Amino acid sequence: MVSSTIEHLKPPISESLLEGRANASSDGARRRAIFRIWRGDRNGGNFVDYSTEVGEGMVVLDAVHQIQAQQANDMAVRWNCKAGKCGSCSAEVNGKPALMCMKRLDQVDLNMPVIIEPLQAFPSIKDLVTDVSWNYEVKKRIKKFRPRPQTPDEKKAGGWMMKQEDIDRVQEFRKCIECFLCQDVCHVLRDHHKHAEFIGPRFFVHAAALEMHPLDTEDRIAELKGEQGIGYCNIGKCCTKVCPEHITITDNAIIPLKERVVDEFYDPLTRLFRMFKGK
Repeated sequence: MVSSTIEHLKPPISESLLEGRANASSDGARRRAIFRIWRGDRNGGNFVDYSTEVGEGMVVLDAVHQIQAQQANDMAVRWNCKAGKCGSCSAEVNGKPALMCMKRLDQVDLNMPVIIEPLQAFPSIKDLVTDVSWNYEVKKRIKKFRPRPQTPDEKKAGGWMMKQEDIDRVQEFRKCIECFLCQDVCHVLRDHHKHAEFIGPRFFVHAAALEMHPLDTEDRIAELKGEQGIGYCNIGKCCTKVCPEHITITDNAIIPLKERVVDEFYDPLTRLFRMFKGK
């Protein structure tokens, strides 16, 4: 999954780094490992090898911070909570999108260089930091929540009444931390660069949370079919596999939205009804 555009720039492991790794302690508590980190900006760059000591319980972000503090003070890396809840430290580790704060080093083969690079679906700013502002602009274009009017009984009660099962259906979608790993792994954005025609899995989840809300009355189906490009998704489920919140993006959000598009625009009975209605 590592981008082919920078594959050829990966340097060979230097002899000094190999020697340092060979001299690591054998007790398993502490050892040296090589981290091959992308350094550069939107004009280009290259991978640089760093050898650093790692130990039990460390995650990738710990190693990056250690390298930043001891060897590369000018390295740019975005992070915030270090608890897997803010979505800031998204990157690609050995070619797979991941939160660096949640990727444990005991899950990585440290006998080989650990390759760390920025998200490939978005423009580079510097080193491991990418410009994800496109995502926020996309969100602004999605029709907002529009609740139905309250019934007389609801007005007396002071709020809307909903079935618990209807609330539970959309609750999963609200776990999204907007790490944009699903956007990064989606081939429509990553490989085909359809940013102008496709909003990506994160915003299909957002649209599903609105469309399936028991109080919402807005209609977003035409936009999903048109400028939001849901037809580009071939339900490969890559987005679901990388989601750190384990949201079932494809099955519970994208496929139901696709079904609504089919019902609205391609169902023969619906088309016949439109003919009689003159629409």
